Amino acid sequence: MPLRASTTAYNVPKYSYFKSLEELDQWAAQPPLFFDGVLPFHPRSNRDDIRTRGKLLLCHDYKGGYTESPFTLSYTFNYWNSVETFIYFSHHRVTIPPPGWITAAHRQGVKMLGTLIFEPGGEADCLRLLVGQLPKSRTGPATQAPPTPSLPLSPHYARLLAELACQRGFDGYLLNFECPLQGGPEQTRALAAWITLLQEELKQKVGDYTEVIWYDSVIVTGQLAWQDRLNSVNLPFFLSSSSIFTNYTWRTHYPSLTAQYFLTLDPSLTGSDPKSHHVGSKTLQDIYVGIDVWGRGTHGNGGFGCYKALNHISPDSLGLSVAIFGHAWTWESEQDKPEWTWHTWWDYERLLWAGPRRIVNATEKEKVPIPEMPPPKKGEEPCEHGDFVSICDFFPTKTPPDPLDLAFHTTFCPGVGMSWFVDGIKVFDSLSMSTESKSRFTGWTDIHQQTSMGDLVWPNPTLAWTGDAPLEGVRIPEAVAEVNMDDAWNGGSSLRVVLSDTGNQSEDAAFRCVRLPIQSLSISPGRSYVATAVYKIEAGGSEVDLDISLSTALLSSSSGDGSITSTAASANDTSLGEGWTKLGLQFSLPETAAAPNAQDVLVSIDLTIVIVSEDTTTPLRLPILLGQMNVYPSHPSSVPAHTPSILWADFKPSPSPTPSASSTSTPSSSSNSEVSGTISWEIAAALPPINLAPITSPEDTTPVWPTQPSAHRWSWFPKVMYTNVYAQKASGSGSFGRPEDALWIGTSGYDGTRNVFTLGEGVLKTLELGLRDKVRFYVRGVTDRGEVLPWSQSVWVDM
Repeated sequence: MPLRASTTAYNVPKYSYFKSLEELDQWAAQPPLFFDGVLPFHPRSNRDDIRTRGKLLLCHDYKGGYTESPFTLSYTFNYWNSVETFIYFSHHRVTIPPPGWITAAHRQGVKMLGTLIFEPGGEADCLRLLVGQLPKSRTGPATQAPPTPSLPLSPHYARLLAELACQRGFDGYLLNFECPLQGGPEQTRALAAWITLLQEELKQKVGDYTEVIWYDSVIVTGQLAWQDRLNSVNLPFFLSSSSIFTNYTWRTHYPSLTAQYFLTLDPSLTGSDPKSHHVGSKTLQDIYVGIDVWGRGTHGNGGFGCYKALNHISPDSLGLSVAIFGHAWTWESEQDKPEWTWHTWWDYERLLWAGPRRIVNATEKEKVPIPEMPPPKKGEEPCEHGDFVSICDFFPTKTPPDPLDLAFHTTFCPGVGMSWFVDGIKVFDSLSMSTESKSRFTGWTDIHQQTSMGDLVWPNPTLAWTGDAPLEGVRIPEAVAEVNMDDAWNGGSSLRVVLSDTGNQSEDAAFRCVRLPIQSLSISPGRSYVATAVYKIEAGGSEVDLDISLSTALLSSSSGDGSITSTAASANDTSLGEGWTKLGLQFSLPETAAAPNAQDVLVSIDLTIVIVSEDTTTPLRLPILLGQMNVYPSHPSSVPAHTPSILWADFKPSPSPTPSASSTSTPSSSSNSEVSGTISWEIAAALPPINLAPITSPEDTTPVWPTQPSAHRWSWFPKVMYTNVYAQKASGSGSFGRPEDALWIGTSGYDGTRNVFTLGEGVLKTLELGLRDKVRFYVRGVTDRGEVLPWSQSVWVDM
């Protein structure tokens, strides 16, 4: 999260993007800077029910890119469970996804791509891309060479772009060539060949999962001619890339025409022939049919009419994929209206992606503003469409990576907030901050802190009876979920789930036991997991007796047989203070639970809620705040436990600027509010006291102590997701108080670096420092299990 006390505009760091290939060369000449704080990519489970269905790609063009402000509420995206690939788009030559967006995508198993774009005026750079960086020295051929048959091709920029993706932690590129290639077929052939070099470099430096997507623009003649489909004049670019992203102005029969064309291609071209020499095989899923949410030439006129275009693409039957461009339309098209607020946008966005709220007893249903259809294009037959269908309904829900690969963590945070909480304590309030400083600083945005909203509970929770059959004559309570920024366990928000019922005449309603699914996950049979959840019963609910526990269940889409084995964990039903309670559960699946050829099984993590009512006719209202949920592998009992901690911290001041002749600053007029620098630290793990096993002989096969697991899926060393950083001013005697009384100033992770916190100018202003005052900083980690380290395992450093 951004620094607490700073109210200035966010400055985009240097080399966040490149306006030209020359700037890319300048970056390459600098020492490498790896964004080691960005979460690495882990693939999701490749389930049978999604292998043949079209995928969803999003191309995020939000106000030209890099416009999110950490000092106010900004646009965020929260429907990752429907998306396969996300492109961060801007009109700079090389667009690099910001680190927070990469982490948010990877946390959900979504690939994040940058953009390489050439727009009108970029012809010279198009040529430079192929021939590479030119030397500064005088050079030439050793002897007179015969005429070359084609444009010489250099791998220089393929190497640089792959190295850039490796350092910054993203997964590939969208190639958007929207200027004519003046070299004609000679240049386009070289470009198609260069794309294969880029793919190879990315696979070597990043991984086999990388993607290079060709946007339907330039054709084989070098002309800029959008085709709106796959055909012979853009086929070579598709074959050289991972996939193609078609233009948006297609006619209604183009999707089926594209599918037919693809199916007639020679298998040796698409890679389905084992003897194919192409890298990677192609399927219908690798053809992304474009939709512009702004409606520019898109069938259905965009917006809430996108479902009409999706009906023709038919990802569930044809198998073609979908590329949606400009989905931040929900924010940009509404933000200037007088009644607009973040909460009205949140509902507007939810309406587009998830549809109207499903409330059985609601007197009014939400209205969907479907735009009028434009006249049919030339040669296009009019078509009829049914009722509105949300975008998510066209795509299967996809789970985050297996917690064995990436521990699941959520605080139900959309990536924005008004306050910040640590273990249920509010340590920052932007409203009071803006009042004190008389600024417009209200709220914050930090995509790095975004987590799942709970794909089974939000936006439409569904309750189920825990028994085999429903109670006769008893209605199951309804449930509504909403974001709550007024109270949280960790982070900026919690999820409020309100269970309600108008009352039951049946005496059987005195004891009701319901299951509230929260999150779907793919788990590996034969492995043991620990799940924890933190919840709170909010004031203002009905007077009933409650018993809430954590449970798991197989989802209906899972195949195979077997049942989940659950045992209560040590953290079960622990009071945490501030009204919060922590639940725990250990569970596993037998090896036989997986279907043939399946690696993972789908399960849900649920709350089981027992409601005991004395008067069943009294209406029920039960508001529950979900504060946090974590799922991670359970290490074998033979593995020695460890204690995570911050080992040390260091402070490095930023270099002081050299005063200019015109500067009016003097030592007497300057203040410590201008002090800036970086705080760095190291993570450590302490093992329990050692008890050496006796060694009977040199041939004794028993280790003298239990060893820590070293296999990829049994990592034991603590992982810190981010740290909370605090500051404290020394007293007049030079001593410092308790760390609990220090001022929270921010969290790490925003800039993509690991174990580093940048102290911006003005952050210490609220401490009212004098020139000789001392400041102490405290660094307090938060592990990937959602545990805030106690102060005894945290450190301080003095400035």
